[in-house]
Amino acid sequence: MISQLDSPPKAEIIYPERDGNPMADNTVQFRWIMTIKANLDWLFAKDEQVFVAGDLLWYPIENNNKKRQAPDIMVVFGRPKGERGSYQQWKEENIAPQVVFEILSPGNTQTEMNRKLLFYEHHGVEEYYIYDPEKNELSGLLRNEEKLEVIEEIDNWVSPRLGIRFQLAEPELIIYHPNGQPFSSYTEEKEKAEQERQRAEQEHQRAEQEHQRAEKLAEQLRKLGINPE
Repeated sequence: MISQLDSPPKAEIIYPERDGNPMADNTVQFRWIMTIKANLDWLFAKDEQVFVAGDLLWYPIENNNKKRQAPDIMVVFGRPKGERGSYQQWKEENIAPQVVFEILSPGNTQTEMNRKLLFYEHHGVEEYYIYDPEKNELSGLLRNEEKLEVIEEIDNWVSPRLGIRFQLAEPELIIYHPNGQPFSSYTEEKEKAEQERQRAEQEHQRAEQEHQRAEKLAEQLRKLGINPE
């Protein structure tokens, strides 16, 4: 009688959540990554089926932990918001990020950027935007059937998916929300909120002073035997 040996169990494939690379190489690159990420978060805050992430590893193929990229910003329509250690596409109804952004730094090589372009093109990205803040240069690519093709007229281009508009300006790029408001930084939003808080406090104080004056006048009228009502 020949006994059949059991096959050894397959080793579990680990999908690392870090690739060992820094999120940004300098403060300008970091500022742009955070500004675009934050504004897209605000833009889609009420849509639970839009997932926005920054510097998150994207694994498009199950059982392959070598094929991966970590876009500076990626937007996925049709997937719920929530925390993730990585974006494992087969666990996300096989929906690929539709829009990705890369913010260049002096450390980015042409070979690296070519490799990213091929990855995004092969794995279904619809819109790909690359901004070089040092040179103040923006380029974009839009999917046409199976390929990502260069957007020839990028100035005042409106993203089909996001509805945001890109304006080439000096000293740096301006991006506008669909309502026409320019993208702003977290610090600028905090300053606006503080200004609004101070304005509301001043309005409250003026209203309180008016109320106190009205009460004093009413009291004086009562002393004169006049009903202020």
